[in-house]
Amino acid sequence: MNDVPSHGGKLTDGSYRTEVISGGYLPIDEEASVRANRSYWDNSAEDYLAEHGTFLGASEFIWCPEGIHESDVGLLGDVTRRQILEVGCGAGQCSRWLAEEGAIATGVDVSAGMLEQASRLQRENPLSEGVTPPTFLHADARQLPFASNSFDVAFSSYGALPFVKDAEVVFAEVARVVRPGGQWVFSTTHPMRWMFPDVPGESGLTVEYSYFDRTPYVELDSEGQPIYAEHHRTMGDWVRLLVAAGFTIDSVTEPEWPESNQTAWGGWSPLRGALMPGTVLFSATLAKD
Repeated sequence: MNDVPSHGGKLTDGSYRTEVISGGYLPIDEEASVRANRSYWDNSAEDYLAEHGTFLGASEFIWCPEGIHESDVGLLGDVTRRQILEVGCGAGQCSRWLAEEGAIATGVDVSAGMLEQASRLQRENPLSEGVTPPTFLHADARQLPFASNSFDVAFSSYGALPFVKDAEVVFAEVARVVRPGGQWVFSTTHPMRWMFPDVPGESGLTVEYSYFDRTPYVELDSEGQPIYAEHHRTMGDWVRLLVAAGFTIDSVTEPEWPESNQTAWGGWSPLRGALMPGTVLFSATLAKD
């Protein structure tokens, strides 16, 4: 999905918020959350790429709004000839970069609209001659359409996971399709950001919400139907999810905001980035049998 908007409707870039009547902290079941977010990304994919496409590039691997590039941090290591799965691939920029680096890349996304953008990028920006483009599949990460032990590495960038209520099912599926000793690396909105309004300026520096309140943020249309849902987890919650799925945590990265990045992204901004982490990246290894 390649996005990290904390607190959905409190973003400053409201261009995606069509037909939003109300939003707040509300209960929502797993399937309603999937339906809402699938529809949201289907409807916003084109606008999303129009606004953020320059920052994301056509075949770059950027982990987060801070602009951290995989070529600089090397969290996936040497990717040559490795089978790599991208969970929530969006328009597939990260997988396209991996293909250029010699990986055998596969991406899945719940949004057909985002996968259409992946096809458009390939048409308009074909990869280098001789490079095999990634395979992109329309699939729910809670039911990955792959045999067990199919991949050396799985990853997710730009915060797809907060849009899944039952993330434990995704982690279990990743553990199933990754080979023992393989990696699971993902970036997500830093949990402490849940405490603050999602605005880039001074008003976004005051705590307004409880860090421990896991009630989802949900937006509703005029008929009271959910059209967006985001789910908060604490740092401890993420650790427990990894451990329960059989992973050992290798590193936890909280990237600082680079001075060179003057681009605000919703509530992510140089002002806030100088004071608090906006993103956290977990790198973990699946236990060997």
